[in-house]
Amino acid sequence: VQLVESGGGLVQPGGSLRLSCAASGFTFSSYVMNWYRQTPDEERELVAGINTAGVITNYADSVKGRFSISRDNAKNTVYLQIDSLKPEDTAVYYCNARRAYTKVTYWGQGTQVTVSS
Repeated sequence: VQLVESGGGLVQPGGSLRLSCAASGFTFSSYVMNWYRQTPDEERELVAGINTAGVITNYADSVKGRFSISRDNAKNTVYLQIDSLKPEDTAVYYCNARRAYTKVTYWGQGTQVTVSS
């Protein structure tokens, strides 16, 4: 099983990034996909989730209107579009897969997002 995140980097406030998470080794379409983030001083925080079919999404209040999660089950990939970036969005962003109605879960290695001028 692998979840490989990409797309992180250094961006100025107000900028945008698109994170990708490529999945392999499991039946991607059977898993709810989530993006979490974590800073050294805080616990891992769920920022966005999407159901198996890709039609139901949920977001943390702090990112609503700026973050957009989507998935492509044909490509086994989940995306996180991040707009209007703020310095407080600086964190390591992790991709998470959770099999629907079970506790089976997988994690990626994370990708760093740094928002700074």
